[in-house]
Parts: sequence; structure tokens; C-alpha cells
Amino acid sequence: MAQLQHPLLTGFQRRLALYLTGPPALAFLPCISLASYWFGGEGALIVVSALLPLIYLAAGAVHEQQTTADRYGDVLPRATFDTRVAQVFERCAKGIEEANLLFVGLEDFDVLAERYGQSTADLVRQRTADRLIAVLRDADLIGEIAEARFAVCTAPMRKLDLETCIQLAARLQAAVEEPVSVDGTVVYLTASVGFCQHARAPGRTATDWIEAATIALREAHRHGPTAIRAFNEDMYRAQKTRSNLREEAAIALDTGQIQPWFQPQISTDTGEITGFEALARWNHPERGMISPADFLPALEESALLERLAEVMMYHSFAALKAWDGAGVNVPQVGVNFAGSELNNPRLLEKIKWELDRFDLSPDRLAVEVLETVVAKAPDDMITRNINALGELGCRIDLDDFGTGHASIASIRRFSVGRIKIDRSFVMKADRDPEQQRMIGAILTMAERLGIETLAEGVETVGEHVLLAQLGCDHVQGFGIARPMPFEQTLDWLARHGEKLQDMPRIMGGKDG
Repeated sequence: MAQLQHPLLTGFQRRLALYLTGPPALAFLPCISLASYWFGGEGALIVVSALLPLIYLAAGAVHEQQTTADRYGDVLPRATFDTRVAQVFERCAKGIEEANLLFVGLEDFDVLAERYGQSTADLVRQRTADRLIAVLRDADLIGEIAEARFAVCTAPMRKLDLETCIQLAARLQAAVEEPVSVDGTVVYLTASVGFCQHARAPGRTATDWIEAATIALREAHRHGPTAIRAFNEDMYRAQKTRSNLREEAAIALDTGQIQPWFQPQISTDTGEITGFEALARWNHPERGMISPADFLPALEESALLERLAEVMMYHSFAALKAWDGAGVNVPQVGVNFAGSELNNPRLLEKIKWELDRFDLSPDRLAVEVLETVVAKAPDDMITRNINALGELGCRIDLDDFGTGHASIASIRRFSVGRIKIDRSFVMKADRDPEQQRMIGAILTMAERLGIETLAEGVETVGEHVLLAQLGCDHVQGFGIARPMPFEQTLDWLARHGEKLQDMPRIMGGKDG
């Protein structure tokens, strides 16, 4: 692909420039000399004869620089690419022509570099660029805007519909995903593509157009791998909402808008309360309750998960003291800790200080750790913190068990006291024999390891009864109670205690 100073030069214009500045221009010298002598005499001939070589040399130098740019400037750096895109945007803004801006992102490129080395990753990146260039026309622009991300801007044309844009995105994606052979090793890549047509850009500047294509690529990555997404206004509004949430998240944590709601956990043997899990809820003063699926990613992007854990722990310990003061027995509260919090070298010190502050013993806190965190944790700060909290006396709960491929060795290494069976195994277990076999296998493993079990997402009486019969120790879910603010927990505990007096005991598999 060749790029001249102006990205929109046609093939005819390139050839004309070559004729005027290259060797073909020599054919015109006799004609020029004769015309100068005819109209100006000997004086004019002398002047022209002196100036023509200088003009030709200057033009040749310009042509050489131009040719060099063509030869080595195919993949443009980010700043140059953005400048060229701005030129295309202004041309299309006249309303006669249309163009398309596509972002191509390689998936898991960092993993590729770790597995095969940086030199191999660089070679793969170069091969990717070559393949993209091969798909494009001469007048199209291509730039490398990040280590594993390329951008393509098509040259303006009279007609460019959505179907054509999708077909081009698919061709680019297919070219990238062809296997790459490096020193006898075959490397497989996947790529997501997001694009935005000029006519659908949300603003009036090239920056808005570039942002729209970036949003489309981000949306493709969310639905990937190998996804293609075209920008639309819903994406733009969702992006703005997430940006606003990130800006408001810190204020929400400090002003008490985000607080724990508590979901009870009960014994399948006795039906008595065995604890609560603290779940973050955001009650926005204007928008009402905001889903955790929306605000938790915003907190993560703002690096506020550690601050969230502090808020959740403080309010959970305050709730434990309030339950103790009311004379009700709540043995423990489970608080979720993500990898970022567990990587804090001062986590143990912080938790010990909070326990002393509320005069609580460590066994009142259940540290809930996702199975994905345990499965990936090397022998580092996360490992040391989890083991230190276990030695302190805190309960270690392995959350979402069955989704993260944690080995039995990992369960023992982290002194896990209880595994929480993911709701995907519990759903319709009373009607699905395959689900029952999966749960049975998990319970048998836990029994052999001497650790307790809790089933999440229990929604029906049938699921509750089955889990009790199979020998699961604890259950929680909407079938028991939905998460509730602290103010409602005392009434629920009172009603639940009254219900237990009139309810026959559900005999678990371990007892009968």
C-alpha cells in the first residue's frame, strides 16, 4: 500500500507527479529550450538552460523523499494516522462521500508475548500489519495505535453501506486470524473489530469519530473473542453512563450511598441462621438502585475495589455488633475480597485493626475469595495474605466453586474452610439428574477433604430439600431470602425464628 503526502491522491495523480518529477520529464527538455529561444532569444535560452537542471534536481529530491515515504510509511504512527483521519473526516463532512473507521484488536496479545517471547510477538505483529495491508486498497489508511491494536480508515467513496462495512471488517478479521508460522511453531490469533461509519459519528470532529470506533472495539472485546460490532448511539450512552459512574463512585463510597445488604445463610440440618453474606448495593440519590453489574466494573476501572472492601468490612462489623446487642445469634459475616485487595501488603494489619476496633474475634469474619483468584494465584502476596488470615482465625470461603478450575492442592494450600457451590450447578438440580451428579461429586470431595459446603442461588423448596438430602451443609439464595439492608435483618431474623418453631426439621444426608 502506498501513501503520498495527501492520503487521497488517485492513481492518475500519482502517475502525473511521477512524469513531472521523474525521468519522463527529460523528454520535454528540447521542447522547453526551443520555446524559450523562439519567444525570448538567446538570453532566454541561457536562463532556461541554467535553471532547468536546478529545477529538475530539486524536483527529483522531493520525488525521492516521497518515494521513501511510500516505501516505509505504510503503517502510520498514531499521531500521523489521527491527522490523516481528520482530513478524511473534513472531506466527508461535505456530505458527498462516505468513509469507514475500523479498529482491529488482537486478543490476549500479552499472553502471546509471555509464552513465545517478545521477539516472536513483534514478528506476529508485523505479519498482522502486512496481512491487513494486503486486504486494503492503495488509498486506504492504516495505523498502529497500540501494541496489539490497528486502525483502518477507508478512502472516501460515493456509496458505502453498512453491509459493505461489515464485509470489510470480516475480511480484516479473517486475514488476522490465519495461523502464523514462526520458527516451526504455529501461532493462532483471534481478533475483534469495531467500526464506525462517518455518517454515524456522534459528534462533529474527527476525535468524536475515533472515540466512537474505540467504543465499538471495546464492545466487541466484551462479546469476544472474534466479535464484530458497529457503533450505535446505545453504545455511546452506555459509555457515558460508565464514565459518569466512575466519576461518582468515589463520592458514593464516602457519602454512604454504597453499603452492604445482607443475604442470610442457613443450616440445612437445623434451619438456623449460620451467617450473612455482605453484598454491595448502591442507592443513588437520583437514579435509585444501581445494579452491581454496572457499578462494580466502574469501581474496578477507578481502582476503588480496595476502598469498597474497607467500606463493606466496616459496616459488616458494625452490623455484627448490632446483632449481638439485640441478642440474636449471627455467627459470622462473609465479605468478598478481590485480587486487588488481597495483594495489599498491609491487608492483615488493616483487618486486625478493624476487628480490635469493634472488639470482635477473627472467626466472625468469613473472607470470601473467588475461585478464579485462587486458581491463578502464584506463591506471592495474595497467597501469603490468605494464609495469614486463615492463621489469624478468619474463615476462608472459596466462592463460585466450579467455575475457576482450582485444584484440590490449591484448596489445601489456602486452608479453605468452606466451598461455595456456584449457582450454575444448583439451578433446577431437583429436576436434572446431571446437576445432581455434579453436586454429589463436589460434596463427596468436600467430605473427604473435611471442609464444609454452601450452595448459592437456591430458589425453590425442591432445590433446598435436595441439597439437604445430598448432604450440603448450608444454603443461601432467593428461596431463603433476598439481600436486605441492615434495618430489615432484625425483623427477618425474628420471623425466621418463629417459623423454625413450627417447621419440621429437614434431615440432611449426613444425619439420615
